[in-house]
Amino acid sequence: MLDWLKRRGWPAGREREAPEPVVRPPQRVMSVSGKYQLLHKYLEERFAGTVVLTFAEIEDLIGSALPDQARSEPEWWTIALSSRTAQPNLLAQTVAFVRPF
Repeated sequence: MLDWLKRRGWPAGREREAPEPVVRPPQRVMSVSGKYQLLHKYLEERFAGTVVLTFAEIEDLIGSALPDQARSEPEWWTIALSSRTAQPNLLAQTVAFVRPF
């Protein structure tokens, strides 16, 4: 294979450039040891890049009601959970949990 690379013009001693690191804004990380542990587990077991859940589905998973701030303040959802970013739609009472690419 090395001969093939040399014929293709790739010098044997040349190192590949490392990709630039992705800079993401700081996020509040939800403790998965508490009441959000089952939600974390549920999201970890989903293959899809985006998982959309209603507030009622989230409440079923965590076994209690969401705080009032979760229903009125989009900033409450600026969390990282299971390597996903939460994107709330307060009018529809849904949250899209998106895995970064």
